[in-house]
Amino acid sequence: MRSDSDPVVHVEDLVKTFGATRALDGLDLDVRSGEVHGFLGPNGSGKSTTIRILLGLMRADSGRVTLFGRDPWRDAVELHSRLAYVPGEVTLWPRLTGGQCIDILGRALGGLDPARRDELIERFRLDPTKRTRDYSKGNRQKVSLVAALASGAELLVLDEPTSGLDPLMEQVFQDCVREAVDGGSTVLLSSHIMGEVEALADRVSIIRDGRTVSSGTLGELRRHTSTEVHAVTDTEPRALGSVAGLDRPRIEPSEQGRYDVRCHVPTERLGEVTGILHAAGIHTLTATPPSLDDLFRSAYSSGGPGAGATTSAADTGDPR
Repeated sequence: MRSDSDPVVHVEDLVKTFGATRALDGLDLDVRSGEVHGFLGPNGSGKSTTIRILLGLMRADSGRVTLFGRDPWRDAVELHSRLAYVPGEVTLWPRLTGGQCIDILGRALGGLDPARRDELIERFRLDPTKRTRDYSKGNRQKVSLVAALASGAELLVLDEPTSGLDPLMEQVFQDCVREAVDGGSTVLLSSHIMGEVEALADRVSIIRDGRTVSSGTLGELRRHTSTEVHAVTDTEPRALGSVAGLDRPRIEPSEQGRYDVRCHVPTERLGEVTGILHAAGIHTLTATPPSLDDLFRSAYSSGGPGAGATTSAADTGDPR
């Protein structure tokens, strides 16, 4: 029996091979109820294969996978009534209008809230009377998004959902996802747009070569990286040379006899560095924590530091 504290999505030691290629090599993933979980990795890392297995479209070779405590392969029909999926490439019936496609997709999802449907059509600036063969890629994407977001699904599986949308519509999408979570939905979000994931995700999992290399909140992941510090001080902060782990320190004379100081500081040393700069007389100080893009690059360059990280496997890929 599943309890409310159990994850909505649980993936443990998941393995999937295609011939000699090991697309998933012991992947782990937990998505908690009511959160937006960012699922990151470049093409070939195994994201699409994982999502297909979660949707019951593909069977895993080994490992454990559950959605709402059920097996997505055996219980696909039941589980599909509780989730909505938006792919990055939406194919629609070319002779039908956008509105007709939304209604068909809605029936497959167990029905839509009519008021919410109409509201979303207006917010996404979609013309539902046009045939979909005349739609741009972005408008086809909007059809799938409107149907998913108006369904009230307990779980939204979004795989590159804003592909083809302009920046204004990306903002509408973010607002709608927050509203869905406020309404009780859980979201698994796979996206190449780092700013989108950073704006929405409560937690993030980064995968590499079919394995999870980092997982946690952005705050947890940032504790394993460094903060970029730029300061202008009245005197030279020579004591910085004694700080362990300081990366790329640079101290140069500046205008008016001051010193321009730049360095990357481990999180646990930030207080020590700030104290040294204060003693040198701070004129200006800027501390910039790593962005999600920085964390992603760090995970791939170093093999995956981060909360709950696992070491990456040998070079494999997702051929799909």
